[in-house]
Amino acid sequence: MIKVGKLNLVDLAGSESIGRSGAENKRAREAGMINQSLLTLGRVINALVERSQHIPYRESKLTRLLQDSLGGRTKTCIIATVSPAKVNIEETLSTLDYANKAKSIHNKPQVNQTMTKKALIKGYDMEIERLKSDLRVKLQLISC
Repeated sequence: MIKVGKLNLVDLAGSESIGRSGAENKRAREAGMINQSLLTLGRVINALVERSQHIPYRESKLTRLLQDSLGGRTKTCIIATVSPAKVNIEETLSTLDYANKAKSIHNKPQVNQTMTKKALIKGYDMEIERLKSDLRVKLQLISC
């Protein structure tokens, strides 16, 4: 028997003004990349809340990794850390806005499953056959 489960722990800290943080060179580039990932995460959250037909999971490694947690089959808990300081009001409001939107996402959690190796292999075989048929169809469309 095999137990199947998943746990993601993600720290989304780092969304800050590069000028205010004083970051330079590599640290500034890293902060820019973090901010870019967080912008993509915001687009995914907005698309899920608005029930858009296209969810841009593939635009970021972060959103691709969190796909099950964002509108998928897992229970998701969000902890928003905010500052009571007046100088951080903009970041606090942004964090609370993120958390409020993310709270509106509807997941369909499934309990961890226990399955036999035989059932797991059968599922993989079915997935492989489905992918092969999809590939055949796409190859036919390309050759036409």
